[in-house]
Amino acid sequence: MSEAVAKPQLTPLLSNETLARVERLRLCPNRRLTNRTRGEHSVGTGGASIDFADYRDYVAGDDIRYVDWNIFARLQRPYLKLYTHEEELHVVVLLDSSLSMRSEEKFERARQLAAAFSVMALRGLERVSLFSGSDSAGSPALLRNCSGRPATRKVFEFLESCSAVGSTTVDDLVSSSLRVHRGRGVAIVLSDFLTTGDVSRSFNLLHSAGLEIFAVQILGPNEIDPDLTGDVRLVDSETGRSLDVSSARDLLDLYHEHRVAQQEFLASQCRRRNGRFESVSSDKTLETILFEKLLRRGWFR
Repeated sequence: MSEAVAKPQLTPLLSNETLARVERLRLCPNRRLTNRTRGEHSVGTGGASIDFADYRDYVAGDDIRYVDWNIFARLQRPYLKLYTHEEELHVVVLLDSSLSMRSEEKFERARQLAAAFSVMALRGLERVSLFSGSDSAGSPALLRNCSGRPATRKVFEFLESCSAVGSTTVDDLVSSSLRVHRGRGVAIVLSDFLTTGDVSRSFNLLHSAGLEIFAVQILGPNEIDPDLTGDVRLVDSETGRSLDVSSARDLLDLYHEHRVAQQEFLASQCRRRNGRFESVSSDKTLETILFEKLLRRGWFR
């Protein structure tokens, strides 16, 4: 009797099971900030094109008028026909790779989320660009204008090569990416947002560029609930500066107030621009974040 051979894993960032589930999901922006090229996001202006573009798996909620019933009869599985009258969403992934992201697997979780969002977009025939600040000069590593299933391997290789070694702030990353990016759609910002600078200005720039903001704050469990007693020395992971604190526990209430206030500020900045915000802990699995949090909040379907 022959033994079943396990399918090789395409990337260490996503298990095969998670990848298969992510491939069936599609991003759900609040607005249709799209470009007049091929994609899955309907123009909404009526009319239909006879120019066939591609197939994709049927997802619950899709218009059954576009199901190819001939293929369904042969394979007993529904596939959706895509046409060129549909518009393209440009998905821009901004990955914070500053030194503060190295702690408590925050950067690893950010890379996994970047991979998952990119796969959703590529399978939806959207165009994907990725930017990651990677050096002290603030120059981002970038991968631009990927489209189609063959680009999946290229995206994985780019993300696997990224590391949290720089000092680029979120503001720097946004500014650098917008110098070269063109196209309306969604900007997915993955960061701990433990950064200096004016985040509201950065969000304004993204919004003005026609990009709806999907911001995910990734914090380590010790950043969410520090366990501090007695006298401690706090060291800034990015600047190396230190601060000696006596009776640190007395400051925890003030710290929690500041952390919650920052999250509320980030959430309000996204809502004002019709975007989305979520704060997650890096000790939660990727599957928990994707399928038990973001999916339930309507980030994708």
